[in-house]
Amino acid sequence: MKQVPRISANFSHRQFSRLFRVDLPHTRHVHSSVAKGAVAHPINVRGPPPKPPVPSPEFLERIERRKKQSELIGWGNSAEAKQETARKPLKRRFWKDVHVKEVPEGYQILLDSRPVKTPEKKVLTIPPSKPHLAHAIALEWDLLVSAQQALKHHLIPLTSLTARAQDVAAEDAAGQDTIRCEILKTTMRYLDTDTLLSWAPEKDIHDPVPEDEEGQESLRDLQIRTARPIISFLVAKVWPGIEIKPALEGDSIMPSPQEPLTKEVIRGWIYELPAYDLAGLERGVLATKSLLVATRFVIEWSEHFRHLQPEGRREFGIEKAAEASTLEVTWQTEKWGEVEDTHDVDKEDVRRQLGSVVLLVSGERR
Repeated sequence: MKQVPRISANFSHRQFSRLFRVDLPHTRHVHSSVAKGAVAHPINVRGPPPKPPVPSPEFLERIERRKKQSELIGWGNSAEAKQETARKPLKRRFWKDVHVKEVPEGYQILLDSRPVKTPEKKVLTIPPSKPHLAHAIALEWDLLVSAQQALKHHLIPLTSLTARAQDVAAEDAAGQDTIRCEILKTTMRYLDTDTLLSWAPEKDIHDPVPEDEEGQESLRDLQIRTARPIISFLVAKVWPGIEIKPALEGDSIMPSPQEPLTKEVIRGWIYELPAYDLAGLERGVLATKSLLVATRFVIEWSEHFRHLQPEGRREFGIEKAAEASTLEVTWQTEKWGEVEDTHDVDKEDVRRQLGSVVLLVSGERR
């Protein structure tokens, strides 16, 4: 019997393959570097581990509002809500998405596929030069959690304000001026008792200045210093040739009416304003109780008064307008203290309404 030769341990793969005609896989090294083990260092930091990151305080309110909105929308889609809806149909939000649609006339806000309409049952259409206004209104509707909230004007202030401007524009196109005359009458009523012109008496016999406050700027001086640049701008660039005098003279508590010529010039200027500027002026006057402050503010932000605006900067913003219209309240609260849920709420409400005026009158018109 033929013996099979023994294979030496040093027999290579190549020799084995030649002898027995068998192809063996070649050994290949994946890594050429020497492997090194990890070195575990001891933990030498004392104390508990750091706390996980938390949302910034400025976003907490928004996060909570979104959570509540999501819960309410989820409840609105539940079976229990559907039974409740049969009795109270406005309890449930009937739309899921809100988006802006560009149309030839401008922009429309759609609730799913339904366009938002004005109280006059007309589709709310934003001019092409105001895309920022359209997106702000869309956000306004996206924050609502029920259809019932859409009936509350304080929850949709931009929608209400824009609908007012659209109604004015519709009347202009039809050759009517009912709303214009109504706004004109409302705004002119504030001229003779304008907040900017109602200065404190020169000497208050009922509240004499304490000795430790002598030499400090009085409320009257502060009011005059604030009013002068606004009045100078208006009589120089907006209503040239007229004179605007203080509403209260000396120690009188009865307002003095402005000159007939002054009223006539201002009345004519207001009547000729574009529709969106007119609606913005009305909102500004009602918020600040001042026709002069509202006029200065609208001119600073309107797309139709670019020729009167400084190049590359804003000189009369929301803060300045709010401060000019609430000087006396600020003075009194700094002296006597603030009433919680009254002065602080009014302060923010003025700024909120002025912000809506900015969105309404500004635009990309060239």
